[in-house]
Amino acid sequence: MVIVPKIRNNTCITSHPKGCEVNVCNQIGYARRHKLQPTFKNVLVIGASTGYGLASRIVAAFSGGAATLGVAYEKPASEKACGTVGWYNTCAFEKYARQSNLPALNVNADAFQPETKGQVIELISSAMGKIDLIIYSLAAPRRYDPEEDRTYYSTIKPIGKNISTKSLDFMNEKVTQLTVAAASDEQIMHTVKVMGGEDWELWIKALDNASLLATGAKTVAFSYIGSELTYPFYRHGTLGKAKEHLENTARKLDLFLRANGGRAFTSVNKAVVTRASAVIPGVPLYISILYKIMKAKGIHEGCIEQSMRLFENFLLSDNPLLDAEGRIRLDDFELRKDVQAEVKELWHKVTSDNLTTCADLEGFKSEFHRFFGFGFPEVNYTDDIPTHCVAQEIAV
Repeated sequence: MVIVPKIRNNTCITSHPKGCEVNVCNQIGYARRHKLQPTFKNVLVIGASTGYGLASRIVAAFSGGAATLGVAYEKPASEKACGTVGWYNTCAFEKYARQSNLPALNVNADAFQPETKGQVIELISSAMGKIDLIIYSLAAPRRYDPEEDRTYYSTIKPIGKNISTKSLDFMNEKVTQLTVAAASDEQIMHTVKVMGGEDWELWIKALDNASLLATGAKTVAFSYIGSELTYPFYRHGTLGKAKEHLENTARKLDLFLRANGGRAFTSVNKAVVTRASAVIPGVPLYISILYKIMKAKGIHEGCIEQSMRLFENFLLSDNPLLDAEGRIRLDDFELRKDVQAEVKELWHKVTSDNLTTCADLEGFKSEFHRFFGFGFPEVNYTDDIPTHCVAQEIAV
């Protein structure tokens, strides 16, 4: 089939296998140009198929030479439909890791489920050895708890009152006004259950019970704070409550792992274009303005650059510089006073009429398309793609 981008409500429901491979290959090229001292031998990445999870796996493998095991829950390609972007990314990672003689194992299953944890533990025991770095980068809309026989659903809502904000319809190039109702107590609880730190802790305890944590093992999960412009829908909203739970879990896990020379961190990262960020109210407009400012100042970073800094400056350091809450801060450039002052000025000025001058609209759209494998000049998007053949390249 000829695969074209199909975008609905700021979400792309198609992905291109060749474009995804180029995207992964570009990140691998960056990682190869920035070699790390090979400190980590075996790395487990939970949520390994896109965004920061994928970029961190690439850095661990292609900069540090680590063996990696990636856990993700993606839809494979079929004869009638393309696979998800994460499926194709994993195919590409597997291909280049194999070419470079880098051990790379994959489990395509729901990371929340005990059966998946058991499968991963068996695979580590038989094919890897002890794990010395666990990266937790899971982003999911729902979580089924088998003990309660109940499904929890995450929600992106403000807390306490309804909130109106500027928003971006980037496909129609319009600034709109969006009002979102306040979350209920149950919705807050559900979001924390899905996006908080409970499952991260379950993974660490499961690995420890199986005696698969190496001496000095480290773990990191990703968080976000952002600008006060996005606080109502992020840091002060349901997602923020989940991130607070994640950060509290990190402090608990840090005490647990220190007993064996290890550490646990949350890494507060920069805003980037992902499947998730594109649908959070106000965030696409904020990112578009932020990109304009950071690119002009020469301090813009994507997932791969952020992940490289994470390893170089923090994970491979015996004494990493943390904030007062014990967190890694990779959002330092984003939250610089001069950057935020200019972002806020443009935020209050921006309208549909001046959108292209106040924001990096084309940059946002290009990065959004490239996330799903579209918009790479080296790919012929008129080619008829045999998606079922791609599906056979990797057994995940």
